[in-house]
Amino acid sequence: MPDACDVCGQDYSKVDSGDGPAVFIILIVGAIVAGLAVWTEFTYSPPYWVQLTIWIPTILILSVGLLRPAKALLIALQFKHKASSDIKRY
Repeated sequence: MPDACDVCGQDYSKVDSGDGPAVFIILIVGAIVAGLAVWTEFTYSPPYWVQLTIWIPTILILSVGLLRPAKALLIALQFKHKASSDIKRY
């Protein structure tokens, strides 16, 4: 990652999203998949191998697909609110 934007000169040295995006994605994808899996089980009662065939790829696709936008969103929020890791806490 470059140290600053080539166009506007924005400093990237303080950018750190940490584990936030992964935590949010785990919670969001987990809630969606768990709800849909329970609904599917009670509505259609498919065999377990069908459930695994449906939900494992869904989990992987949603997790990987949402991780980059979530990280970008948290970094954008850091810049918007001028949050950085060098803030002194008392």
